[in-house]
Amino acid sequence: MRRIWAILIVTCAGLATPSYAQVTVISEKPDAISVTAYRDPDRGAGGIDARYPQGYALISETRTVRVPAGDAVIRFEGVADGMIAVSAVVTGLPGKVAQKNRDARLLSPAALLDGSLGNRVHFRRTDPATGRVTEEDVTVRSASANALVVETAGGFEGLQCSGLPEGLSYNTVPADLSARPTFSVSVSSPAAATAQVTLTYLANGFDWGANYVARVAEDGRTLDLFAWLTVANGNSVSFPEAELLAVAGKPSVKSNFRQLMTVPEDFTLAIRCWPLPSYDAPLPPPPPPPAAPMMEGAYDIVVTAQRRSESLMAAPVAVMAVQEELGDLKLYRLPVRVDVNASGQKQVALLEKRNVPFHLYYAADIGSYDYSDEGPHPLLRRIRMENRKDSGLGLPLPSGGTALFEIAGEQPLLVSTGEVRDHAEGETVELQAGDSGQLSYQAEKLEQRGDRARWRLTLTNANARTANAEITLPLAYKLTAKGAKLRRRDGAWLWATQVPGHGTAVLEFQSNAD
Repeated sequence: MRRIWAILIVTCAGLATPSYAQVTVISEKPDAISVTAYRDPDRGAGGIDARYPQGYALISETRTVRVPAGDAVIRFEGVADGMIAVSAVVTGLPGKVAQKNRDARLLSPAALLDGSLGNRVHFRRTDPATGRVTEEDVTVRSASANALVVETAGGFEGLQCSGLPEGLSYNTVPADLSARPTFSVSVSSPAAATAQVTLTYLANGFDWGANYVARVAEDGRTLDLFAWLTVANGNSVSFPEAELLAVAGKPSVKSNFRQLMTVPEDFTLAIRCWPLPSYDAPLPPPPPPPAAPMMEGAYDIVVTAQRRSESLMAAPVAVMAVQEELGDLKLYRLPVRVDVNASGQKQVALLEKRNVPFHLYYAADIGSYDYSDEGPHPLLRRIRMENRKDSGLGLPLPSGGTALFEIAGEQPLLVSTGEVRDHAEGETVELQAGDSGQLSYQAEKLEQRGDRARWRLTLTNANARTANAEITLPLAYKLTAKGAKLRRRDGAWLWATQVPGHGTAVLEFQSNAD
């Protein structure tokens, strides 16, 4: 079935005159804009969902508005469609602001048709018998997502019944429809003036995170760490030449922004022939709403025009975010203005650190050992760094995704991806480095007597070099180890040992139920 927007002919001669007496002043776009992105408060470690960002942003726009004397309605076009209208603050207007309104009805074929109910429109169709094109003015009597009924000179008719091209054209647009998301205020000014007005509001549909790229040096002891700051805008509105900032941490938020947001009405229109009553089969349901826009292809990266050589760390970047303090939070500010595109992402350099020393070890969390183990199981490779200045770092590290590269010949190759939580300066940072194909563990139950069991845990190293290993065991049992020392760490027993090259390390322990 054809969709109505494929055949509608919209010829808008002008906007319909509002029913109220106030003068309407339209501000089409801001002179300057600032976008401060906040992360999704419900998102933990790892990267953002770039297709459906669930964070928010503080938008601040500066506009030049010519305000007439007396009562007027000021319409700010091009605000974010995720705007939280109750958060909007307008400053700089002369006189007093009487009302604020989020104009949520956007111009679309369905909204245009719905706004024409009871009004005359121009109807153009092809006669199925003769093929001749006829035109006449008709009155819209019923419009819905399923059928359109008009009153012609010959009576009532339903569109899309002939199977031939039919279309409507409109001379005016209803006054309450906006081509772009719009916010309006009613103001009473004692005199005409040209004012510099600031509109500040919160908007949903934003998020940001860090993307870390770590490249291990050939000596296997240091790495180069680079990070992108990635900001996603899920709104249908772009913010050109914007000052872009990002706030790390979790501000105290008591309100549910998603419930406060006024979503622009989204009509789905699928006109078919006006059906007669039938008891044989139900009418098919209207088509589902269009899917949210994909964000691939709208991905901006701010880098230099210099030729890249070995890696992201091989050439200096032109723009890097500058860290500032914001109370107990961290603020990252871009030193240049950028375009924050609709349904897109913006990436700028966040940090760059070279020759950061690290400690490589192999880990396993054995978990509950009351099971029939078939093993062996691979150990996990982990990279541990100290976030201190004397260790090559010493700066806040926002949560995000990680990509680890190692050198094969002369080419860096990806070995693992993972995620990292927020880390403050002075904390220990760990990166996931994938499963090991050379080191494994196997747990064996040697004996069971009532609540007491004896176990053997064997670590095997197929590499030629000695490997450091850290194995965690649950605190659910009292453990007595033979020939090894266990200590408590982070709510678990820890066995730290070295596994010789082409050798094994064995832990025998006894578990006793509490």
